[in-house]
Amino acid sequence: MSRIPQQLTFGVIIGNRGFFPSYLVAEAREQAQVLFANLGINTVMLEDGQTHLGGVETRQDAKICAELFRRHRDDIHGVVVLLPNFGDEKAVAEAIRLSGLNVPVLVQAQEDNLDKMGLATRRDSFCGKISLCNNLRQYGIPFTLTSQHVCALDGDVFAADLQRFTQICRVVKSMQGVRIGAIGARPASFNTVRYSEKLLEKMGVAVETLDLSEIFTRIKHISDGDLRVNEKRGLLLENADASAIPADKLTTMAKLFVVISEWIVANDIDTTAIQCWTSLQENLGINVCSIMSVMSGQLMPSACEVDVMGALSMYALASCSLSPASIADWNNNFGDDRNKCVLFHCGNFASSSLESPSMGTADIIGTTVGKENTCGAVHGRMKSGPLTYFRLSSDDFTGEVKAYVGEGQSVDDPLDTVGCRAVIEVPHLENLLAWICNNGFEHHVAMNHSATGAVLQEAFSKYLGVNCYLHR
Repeated sequence: MSRIPQQLTFGVIIGNRGFFPSYLVAEAREQAQVLFANLGINTVMLEDGQTHLGGVETRQDAKICAELFRRHRDDIHGVVVLLPNFGDEKAVAEAIRLSGLNVPVLVQAQEDNLDKMGLATRRDSFCGKISLCNNLRQYGIPFTLTSQHVCALDGDVFAADLQRFTQICRVVKSMQGVRIGAIGARPASFNTVRYSEKLLEKMGVAVETLDLSEIFTRIKHISDGDLRVNEKRGLLLENADASAIPADKLTTMAKLFVVISEWIVANDIDTTAIQCWTSLQENLGINVCSIMSVMSGQLMPSACEVDVMGALSMYALASCSLSPASIADWNNNFGDDRNKCVLFHCGNFASSSLESPSMGTADIIGTTVGKENTCGAVHGRMKSGPLTYFRLSSDDFTGEVKAYVGEGQSVDDPLDTVGCRAVIEVPHLENLLAWICNNGFEHHVAMNHSATGAVLQEAFSKYLGVNCYLHR
């Protein structure tokens, strides 16, 4: 089961400053409770009896708030700061620092109404937000802004900002302590998927390895009638039309699926990268593509050719939008249209992203290992719609993990080919491809049906310490 968090909890701080109207704090607290409940977000916030109206204004308030957050630190995915009036920038910043939380922070400020600019009703949150952000920067606390400098707490603008913030928090949480399973060795001719385990470890990402020989040994001890085999066969049959696949091939696939799944559970693996050719074809007579497709659909992405950084890229994409991610080659030009290209892989895409997915053979690799030994490849055209593409890469020369991200469209232009494929349209595609080549990125890219490019860029650049280029 995927460990990507579905239910999020935010620590909420309501700023206050005594010589501004304090009733606005109580009003904001009531509105916030309704808003977060409607969005299905759990909250940790001060009760109105713990501090004056539940706001944070003084050093003592900050300490009380920080202690509350510390008690819930394992539950809190992000902090939301609400400024119904100017607020006390120092107290709010102190509360976050004293809590010891290392999570994304969203700063919201209420807008003034022109007919309420008297002393008893004015907010001045417009100014207070600038002061707070200045203090957060001094304290070394990264933060996220709302799309408008000020906005209504109960309006559509802030609701959309909160939804975006949940995506940032989900990515950051998912990337903390992620465990990648590297199954088998990378293809000998693919230096492109080399990566640095030490740079990943520096990020808090662990890599666990499994040799294919261990898998082959375990498969031999599983009988055809094993209940686990029947369960996995059912998942494969639900994933794509497998009517063209011989029963014995499906049974072998199901056994392989059992072994991989049990190893994943035993080692707390979140995402996998698998040696998908040619050992599996030569030893088992099957492709692993359909198994990878099922796992990706379960938000436990699986990348081809032991592309560990590709698997991590898929995991980040899936965690952001809760939409299955796939991996493909930047593969072909699309005629003379320089803003379109073909993404292709022989058959691992998440089936929910495909039109009429079917299970067949991988004809390209079949030319060397025999087509009959490649049963299990998924065939299908990617559905049209919004597309986000993303790639992480470890750069040993600079000692850093780097990334690029962008958005485009999967389009339904005619394309006569096999395997998993997509025609995509990306603004200024030639510039992007030149950037990829000049910066030494791999030929693989992760993608899914979403529009989350800016969210991923902010999550990685601001909160995860990864320099991420956003292509526009």
